[in-house]
Amino acid sequence: MHMYMETTIRLDQKTKTELDGFKQYKNESYNELLRKLIFIARVCEEDPKLSQKTVQEIKEARERIKNGDFYTEEEAKKILNL
Repeated sequence: MHMYMETTIRLDQKTKTELDGFKQYKNESYNELLRKLIFIARVCEEDPKLSQKTVQEIKEARERIKNGDFYTEEEAKKILNL
């Protein structure tokens, strides 16, 4: 179980707008978003070549999601006969 400590961080409007641009869905929390960005930063440090591929795949996946090109959970279950 995760314990959350609530805190406030100051961001200028440009930074907030750029962070919003990384959200994959409307209700994604800033905590989720920042955890993903931290993960990506760590991958970049550990294996830069892999990270370039990973970043490109993430960009492509985000575009597919924005364009509605994905399966819902129910559709995936049906396809996988679950």
